[in-house]
Amino acid sequence: MANFNTHLNVAFMVSGTMSLTVYKAGLIDDSGFLMCVALGTIGGLLPDLDSDNSTPIKLGFNITSFIFAFGLVMHWRSELSLLALIALWLAGYGFMRYVVFSVFTNMTVHRGVIHSVPYMAIMGLGMTYISYDILNLPLTVSWFYGLFLFGGAIVHLALDELYSVNLSNMKMKRSSGTAMKFYQHKDKWWYLLLYVMLVLLVYFAPPFDEFWQQLRDPAPWAKLKIGLWPELIKNWLN
Repeated sequence: MANFNTHLNVAFMVSGTMSLTVYKAGLIDDSGFLMCVALGTIGGLLPDLDSDNSTPIKLGFNITSFIFAFGLVMHWRSELSLLALIALWLAGYGFMRYVVFSVFTNMTVHRGVIHSVPYMAIMGLGMTYISYDILNLPLTVSWFYGLFLFGGAIVHLALDELYSVNLSNMKMKRSSGTAMKFYQHKDKWWYLLLYVMLVLLVYFAPPFDEFWQQLRDPAPWAKLKIGLWPELIKNWLN
């Protein structure tokens, strides 16, 4: 399978290119452009959360542990003494970084249900739901955030499948088919749960028709076509 740097670089390049496209079409603003790049890159690392020794899972749990500990201290900062707050900070960080991390890694298997298309679709739809219904962001932006997170994850899965092909003699490696999967019989009950969650998220998702109508509107793409070439080349072509 592809390594961490490959996943990071390819996800960044793909999400950057796509973000620039929708930005130049006027469908997102400056902050939306930056968030789409970030979410697409993060999505390119998400499937490896089920790998106990992967860089994404270690980095993710380190950041989550800091945020969790900081949240505890901020919540209790007025009620507790300095020494108690320090103890709470250390306890909160240690609980997330070592206890929760240990439970998570023991419950997950690399290239298990997390490393699948329906799981990543849930992550993408969840991002759209959070953006629209909780953060109250515009509908178009919310759908783009979810799609870029999902798209980055699909890039990751596609890379892993590509790396499962031995191009020198055109043979499939043993890992072929374990990356971009929709179902695995040994995890049938987990997949049943995933698809039930996915159906519910689709049903309660923010309106897609309005977002689709904006994508089908020819005006943004006409604007993109006008700004596609530098002025020097446009003048030369004309």
